[in-house]
Amino acid sequence: METIQKIALVFTIIGAINWGLIGLLDINLVALIFGDGSMFSRIIYTIVGLTGIINIGILFNHIKNT
Repeated sequence: METIQKIALVFTIIGAINWGLIGLLDINLVALIFGDGSMFSRIIYTIVGLTGIINIGILFNHIKNT
């Protein structure tokens, strides 16, 4: 599960960078690269959302280890 969490963390970081660009510069990098509202953009957004849910496990990882 550790490998999946690391991969999920990378996607979550990419999503966070995209949100930072939206907030600071009003640039949506995913929409810029893949097209606004395209199926591929929706897939990217879905993957980032799912990886965020997977990373919730990192918050509770210390409970399992004690």
